[in-house]
Amino acid sequence: MKIAAIKGFNDILPEQAAVWRHIESVFHRVLGAWGYGEIRLPLLEYTELFARSIGGETDIVEKEMYTFSDRSGRSLTLRPEGTASMVRAWVQHTLGAPAEVGKFRYVGPMFRYERPQKGRYRQFYQLGAEVFGDESFYQDAEMLIMLARFFHEVGVEGTKLHLNSLGCQACRPHYRDELQHFLADRVDRLCDDCRRRVPQNPLRALDCKQPACREVVAVAPRILDYLDAPCREHFAGVTRLLTAAGVEYEIDQFMVRGLDYYSRTTFEFLAGELGAQNAVGAGGRYDNLVAELGGRETPAIGFAVGMERLAMLVATAAGAPPTEGGVALTALGAPAIERLFPLQQELCAAGIRALLNYREKSLKSLLKKADRDGVRYVLIVGDQELEREEATLRDMSTGEQRTVLLTEVVPTMRRMIHGRQDN
Repeated sequence: MKIAAIKGFNDILPEQAAVWRHIESVFHRVLGAWGYGEIRLPLLEYTELFARSIGGETDIVEKEMYTFSDRSGRSLTLRPEGTASMVRAWVQHTLGAPAEVGKFRYVGPMFRYERPQKGRYRQFYQLGAEVFGDESFYQDAEMLIMLARFFHEVGVEGTKLHLNSLGCQACRPHYRDELQHFLADRVDRLCDDCRRRVPQNPLRALDCKQPACREVVAVAPRILDYLDAPCREHFAGVTRLLTAAGVEYEIDQFMVRGLDYYSRTTFEFLAGELGAQNAVGAGGRYDNLVAELGGRETPAIGFAVGMERLAMLVATAAGAPPTEGGVALTALGAPAIERLFPLQQELCAAGIRALLNYREKSLKSLLKKADRDGVRYVLIVGDQELEREEATLRDMSTGEQRTVLLTEVVPTMRRMIHGRQDN
C-alpha cells in the first residue's frame, strides 16, 4: 500500500509556502498597525465549547466536527473555527479589564469533515481577528475598512463586500417568529435539514444552499424590516462610514452566516475568480457570546479569512509576491566549493539567503538551478577567480555583472539585499 496524505489534508509545498509567508507577513503588518496583538490558540478544545457557541443545530456541530473521547473519557474536538477558542481564552485569562477594549489576531489550522473541493479542505487554515469590549458601529466599520486594506496590500483587488444586520436579542425574536410562520406554511418545499430546523432555528433556512430552499426564502420576510431603532442606527452608522472611506458594499438580507452566535453586523468578502466557493473572508458581531460562555457581558466582533482561497488569488494576481531572492554561490570545481563553503555560513549568519551546490556541475546547469531557486544574484567562482581571490556577481533580473573581492562579498550583499552598511 502506498502511503498518502489523508483525504482533505494537504501538504503545503515550498512554492506555495512562499505565497503563504507573504500573506501572513502582510496580515501581521496591517493588523499590527491597527493595534491587534497576536495570540496562539490550541488545536483541541472541549466539545462543549463549540456546541454551546456555534449552536447545536448547525451543520458544523451536527455533521462536520472531528470529535473523540480521550483516555479519561472527556469529549474533545479539533477546533472547527477560531472565535469560540478566542472567547474561551478571553474569559479564562481575564484578558480585558472592565471598559477596556482588547484586539487580537491569530493564524492557524481548523478542521471540518466536509467534502473536499478546490479551496476547501478538511484541514484548512484561517487568518482571524477578534475585538472585545466595543459595541460602537465605528469598530465594525474599522474592521471592514482594515480588512479591505489587507486585501489590497496583499495584492488582491476586486473583492466584493456583502453586508447585513441580524438585529439583537430585543428585535430578532419577532423576526424569528415571522420567518418561522412563513416557512411552516411552505415546509413541504424545504429540504430535510431545513424542515427539521424550522421549529428550533428557522434562520438556518436562509443559509441553505439547496435550490428548492433558496427559491422559498427568496420571498421570505426580510430581517432589515424588523430591526429596532438602535439596530437600525447601528447599521446606518456602519454603512455611512464605509461609504465615506470609499469601501463599496452590497446589502444582502439573506446572509446570516453558518453560526448561531452572530448579532447585528455580519459580512462576507467575495471574490468572483473563485467560482462557487467564493467567500474569501467573513465574520460579524457576537455581542452575547462572551456572557453565554461564562464571562461578563462583553460586545465583540471578529472575522476569519480562508488562507487556501486567498493564496489561490494571490498566486495568480499581477502583484504576486516576488521570489525569495538571495544569492546562489556558483562554484565551478571542488576548490571553489571548498572556498565558498565558509562564505556561505557568513552570508547566512548575516541573514542573507545563500545557496551553495556541493556537486560539481557546469555553469549552465548551475545558472538554471539558480533561476529555479528564485535567487536575485549569482556569485560565480572558478579557478581563475580563485587565483585572484575574487568572484563575478551577476544580477539575474538585469543580466548585469561586476567583479567583487571574496573578502568583500558579505558587506556587498548586505548593501545590495538589506540596504545597510557594515560598521
